[in-house]
Amino acid sequence: MGDLIVFLVLISLGYGFGKWNEASHYKSIDRREKRLVYLPTTNSRKPLGENGTVQRAYLVSGSVVISVDYFKRILAGLRNLFGGSVRSYETLVDRARREAILRMKESCPKAKQIINLRVETSSIYKGRKNQIGSVEVLAYGTAIEYERG
Repeated sequence: MGDLIVFLVLISLGYGFGKWNEASHYKSIDRREKRLVYLPTTNSRKPLGENGTVQRAYLVSGSVVISVDYFKRILAGLRNLFGGSVRSYETLVDRARREAILRMKESCPKAKQIINLRVETSSIYKGRKNQIGSVEVLAYGTAIEYERG
């Protein structure tokens, strides 16, 4: 009986800290997205609007690796038994994509826009039975700087 109580306490702590960490990360993402809203980003291959002569165009990228916590892995395993969308992984991939795009934007403070945005997602670690352990997201594009005038 004592082992069951210890297990339940550890699962509860893991769930609580995982939820707190995820909420904290989402707050950070929201704050940084508001700060960088001025920098338009598009998957178009051509610059948006008429902005003048391009002074510089260069590759920018941002990447992130986020690990799946055990509680989400347990929930995903249960969802796989019954079918349906795996929300625990959806939030993981959402946070990773948004974070990678933010890191890319933060890497080019003088850019006026980023074009040709691409986002690549991959699993970089597979644990036992090919379970997803970590997700890597790479965002890259072309930063455009215009001549002053």
